[in-house]
Formats: sequence, structure tokens, C-alpha cells
Amino acid sequence: MDIAPSFSVEEWKKLDLENNEDDWQKAVSVFKDRIYARYIDPVDLLVDAEKDVDPKNKRFGFTTLAIDLLLMETLQAFKEGLPDTSGMSAQVFKRFLEQSSRFSEYFKTEPERREFYTQFRCGILHQAEVQSSALVWSVGDLYDRTSFPHTVNRMFIHRALKDDLDDYLKLLRDPMSKKARTEFKKKMDAIADREAFV
Repeated sequence: MDIAPSFSVEEWKKLDLENNEDDWQKAVSVFKDRIYARYIDPVDLLVDAEKDVDPKNKRFGFTTLAIDLLLMETLQAFKEGLPDTSGMSAQVFKRFLEQSSRFSEYFKTEPERREFYTQFRCGILHQAEVQSSALVWSVGDLYDRTSFPHTVNRMFIHRALKDDLDDYLKLLRDPMSKKARTEFKKKMDAIADREAFV
């Protein structure tokens, strides 16, 4: 079973992440490939497909936002070394909004984070709609609450999320990032163990 494109569980288990820095760099590349193949590349393709479409006529907003909302929770689970987020989705998702340097300024309070989790993350992923009057746009600020209805710019969110991912990849590539590496390894090992039994 592959845990990333062309990289198997068996290959992951052979990496020596205790003593070999080259293997660490390989592990980070494998993680990047996994995340890009499952999340970033599909959204980039959808964004590119609408690049010449008038903003009023773009139709892929909910799909791109749904994928990015999944990635937020996934990234936070890696940062915390969580094997899975069963029963913890709300807390993990809200911690991502709180701790991300790019998202925290838009979600300064717990009620703002809870509202976004409920109305957008749960609304889109469980009901295929935003659970408020807010609109999903491709222009404007990341989250604009200054007018009614509120607007969320899915393009802004996607760019910010890619930048967050790049920061995390740089952190993992740094041998001094011992805590980040420890948590990351816990999560990847849990994935590899699960995939081995599929």
C-alpha cells in the first residue's frame, strides 16, 4: 500500500529517522507528495480551470473550500502528532485557526473559530452548504465580516493554506525542530500502521 505517490508503507518503515538526516529529508518529501497529491494539486487544477471565468460565474468554490477545510484539520493533526481526530475534529480545527499565523488574525476569538467550524467546515462537509447567509467568493479578504452577508474568499484561503504548508515543510526540514519532527513521525507512523492492514 502506498502512503504517497510511488512510496509504500514498507519503504516508510525502512527510513531511519533516528540517525539519518537524508532519510528525514526523504520523509518530508514523501509527506509533501502525499499532501499535494490529495489536497493541493486537485484544488490548483480547479482554480486553474476557472482562471479566465468572471468571478460571478465561478462554480468550484464549495469544492475547493471543502478540500482546504479538510487539509486544515489534517495539518493540525500532523503538528500535534494525533493518530486520528475522531471525536476531536472541532478542537483540532479550531486550534489550527488559532495557531496559524495566516488565519489567526481572522479568528481571534473562540466564538469566531467555533462559528467558522460549524458554519463552514461542518456545513460544507456534512450538508454541502454553508450553514449561514455567508457567501463563498473568489475575491476580497480571507473572511470579511464588515458587510452583510459575510464573505469568505476561497482563493485567499487556499493561498494562505499553501503558505502555511510551506512553513511547516521548512520546519520539518530543520534538524533543530525536534518537537515538530517527533509529532510528525507519530502521525506518519500511525498512517503507515493503518495502511499496512488495509
